[in-house]
Order: sequence, then C-alpha cells, then structure tokens
Amino acid sequence: MNAPATVTPAAKDTFLSLDGHTTMDVRHASHPDAVKSFTTDQLRRHFLIESLFRPGQVTLTYSHVDRLVVGGAMPGATSLPLEALKPIGADRFLRRRELGLINLGGAGCVIVDDKTFELGARDSLYVARGAEDVRFESARASDAAKFYLLSASAHATYQTQRIAVGDAKRMSLGARDTANRRTIHQVIHPDICKSCQLVMGFTVLEPGSVWNTMPTHRHDRRCEVYCYFDMAPELRVFHFMGEPSETRHLIVANEQAVLSPTWSIHSGAGTGSYAFVWAMAGDNQDFDDMDMLAMSDLR
Repeated sequence: MNAPATVTPAAKDTFLSLDGHTTMDVRHASHPDAVKSFTTDQLRRHFLIESLFRPGQVTLTYSHVDRLVVGGAMPGATSLPLEALKPIGADRFLRRRELGLINLGGAGCVIVDDKTFELGARDSLYVARGAEDVRFESARASDAAKFYLLSASAHATYQTQRIAVGDAKRMSLGARDTANRRTIHQVIHPDICKSCQLVMGFTVLEPGSVWNTMPTHRHDRRCEVYCYFDMAPELRVFHFMGEPSETRHLIVANEQAVLSPTWSIHSGAGTGSYAFVWAMAGDNQDFDDMDMLAMSDLR
C-alpha cells in the first residue's frame, strides 16, 4: 500500500509523500480572459514547470487541464516508486490512468510489476492502466537516468510496450529558408503503440534551425505539453502561447516544460540547438488534428 500524502504548510496545492521522495504540485485551469492580465510571474506560475528533475526524487505536477500529470523521475543509487498522492484519488497511480515516458538522461530501467524494461537515451515506454507497481532505476548513479513522465486518465487497458528510439515513426518537416527543418519522432502513436488518450513523441531541430511549429496552430480538442531538452545551460527558448489575438511568451531553460491548454497556440524559437518532447491528451489521437493559423492572425 502506498504511503498517504500530507499537505506541506508552505503551499496548499503541494503534496509530499511521507518518505519525502515524491512531490506533486497542482495547477488549476485558467480562462483565456483571465490570462490576458497575467504578469510574467503569474504566467510562469500557471503554465511553466521549472524543475522536472531532482536527484533521488519523483517530481510531479497535476494539471486540471485534461487531468494530465507531468513530471520527472531521477533515481540515484536506489530505486524510486511511482506513488499515488492524494490528487490521484486512487490507491495506485495507474489504477485508472496510463503513463508514457521518455528517458532524457543516462541508461536506466523501469520495473513494471516485476518486469524490467531497460531504457537508453531517448528510448520510450508506454505503461498500461492497471499496473500495480512501477519503479525507476539508474544503471549508474553517477550518470542518472532522467525519466520524463506524462500520464492521462484511461478507460481501457492496452499493452505495456517499450519503444526504442530506432523504432519511432519519423517525419521530416520544415525548410532551411524558414529556419525550421526538424525531424518528428512519434513513439506513443496509433501506428506504433496503442493507448487510450496519450499521443507522445519528440522533435529534433537540424543545425541552423531555431523555430519549432511555425506557422503555429491550436488543438481545440486536446491540450499539449512541451518539454525542452538537450539545451546548453546558457541557451533559452522563447515559447509563445496565448490566444492568437493575445499572444504571450515564456522564456524556457533546459529540461523545463510548458502546459498548453486547448485555446492556446504553442510555438517556440531557440537561441541555439535544442529538442523537445511533445505530448497530448484529449478527444482524439489524430496527429493532424490541428487548427492552423496564418501569421496574419497573430497579434
């Protein structure tokens, strides 16, 4: 049985496991009319996840947008369990959920009900609803694995499946003259791995390209989360969000994530080389389900 959670006195929307190895912050949904008046600090507090990977911890954020859970697990010398804190509303994290993850760090493994899945850099794993016990381990504590996690509610149970980086479905998009040549790697996708809601993958920009997802779009039927990685410490991505007529931006560093609600655009430009994990959940899994926007629509 998982240990019960407590509420930390510092923040009523932060939950902490009794052993201190798991934290969960709660983010509430925001109406676009309210976001128009947000300060920079408010935008960052509501939509930016600044700390995903902490040594020896599982760091989670529960978003009321599509009930997504976003987080990171960074095991050291000992394994870390995936715990069901109070916002999950069940005795096990995956009792009524599914989980997708991508390893952004050193070699490691994920143990699902005594079955071990070894994951190298950029390998992925889909964990089906109903798994009783999930644990994260690093092959070497000195080069810890960094498991980026995204979980959504699930109504059915499919098959837990490892997706090696070489097994991803690849798509090349963009052009050099618009500085957005990039390769999309689809990993949790109907053509690769069945899931209830989750669609997940990562995009790598080619040298000299800086723009991701431009011209931009929205998904009226599903939200999206971006996690930027493989960035040098001094680099930043200018991530654009908001309604097309009321755009805003967040300045994002390496291994930080942005929550993008259905009414918001999502696009970015970096000051150097970077990649990002994209993940979606909502009413359908069609990758091309996008509401495209012209540059003239943006303000």
